[in-house]
Amino acid sequence: MDHQRCPAAHPEDPTPCDGPPVVTVLDAVNAGADGCEHHGARILASLEGARVYALPHAPEGAAIRVFRAADGIRPFCWFDGPRLDPSQLSRAENRARHQR
Repeated sequence: MDHQRCPAAHPEDPTPCDGPPVVTVLDAVNAGADGCEHHGARILASLEGARVYALPHAPEGAAIRVFRAADGIRPFCWFDGPRLDPSQLSRAENRARHQR
């Protein structure tokens, strides 16, 4: 059985898709990839200046779910190792650091 993953799944990210592609994630120069909600959120969290848009057949709220999920995901979360630099932390973690 062929287990192809969505185009938004990074080659080094070992996690499976959570469904069919339902969003497009565009980077700062408008290069994009369609993805499932899971990989859409993970790649959105990893790209500075990226945006997410629901595909026409997406379930209601798919893009906002991806956007909200990405807020708590560290960039390139599939890489192990210490994460101390602000560029290696999630947006939520960086906000919490600045609120102290």
